[in-house]
Amino acid sequence: MYKLIAIDIDDTLINDSKEVTPATQQALEQAIAKGVIVTLATGRAYASAQAIARQIGMNVPIITYQGSLVKNLLDEKVLYERYVPMEAVRKVFDYCMLHHLHLQTYIDDKLFAREENQKLIDYTTLNRTEYYIEPDVAKLAAHPTPKLLIIDDPDYLDEIAPQLRELLGEDVHITKSKPNFLEIMHHEGTKGHALKFLAAHFGCDMSQTIAIGDSWNDHEMLEAAGLGVAMGNAIPALKELADYVTLSNNEDGVKAAIDKFILQPE
Repeated sequence: MYKLIAIDIDDTLINDSKEVTPATQQALEQAIAKGVIVTLATGRAYASAQAIARQIGMNVPIITYQGSLVKNLLDEKVLYERYVPMEAVRKVFDYCMLHHLHLQTYIDDKLFAREENQKLIDYTTLNRTEYYIEPDVAKLAAHPTPKLLIIDDPDYLDEIAPQLRELLGEDVHITKSKPNFLEIMHHEGTKGHALKFLAAHFGCDMSQTIAIGDSWNDHEMLEAAGLGVAMGNAIPALKELADYVTLSNNEDGVKAAIDKFILQPE
């Protein structure tokens, strides 16, 4: 019997219209009514994710910033937190300045960038997030952050990712949440680490957990979970390692997975 489900938000829980459908909402409510702990596991900031969690009626801790922050919804108590090492933060800012890359940082759950540009506007429109401009790079680089995000052409990001891994070493985790988003966290800031933490927090064995996602930043939690579910619209690499492939985010794939494994298990 599964006791804990962690669900990615973008292109997983929400459809292409950025909505949780009534059918998926009902399936989540039915799972919760059966005593299953349903949580979110997202690359989004807590401020962005908690709005969706509250809309669904969740009251449990949620996994945000790719796993760098696990925070209670009810009292907003921080349960798990990992910051990017400060030396790595400075190196990433220097690298991005040198190569004229768009870099975003998160300080006290607020999104900051050095300048306003189309990449920032598109990102914040997509995630419905407020943003703040701080032209002083030294100020931005001096603040602890759970996540740094570079936005650029997918092929170019694939080219620079190995350079950044070499530059930053073992202390950081680098992943892609979308083809044009390269994200840098603490090496324990993964959805897999956060899922293991939450399972222990609730006294669940990992065999009793389900993880559902669509992108490469979900692979650690799909591999860690007792049952790893890839969406029908997931990238091929995630489908290959998943235990099960459900329908797409536009076909209530999350509902289909909950129906199969929680509400109507064989």
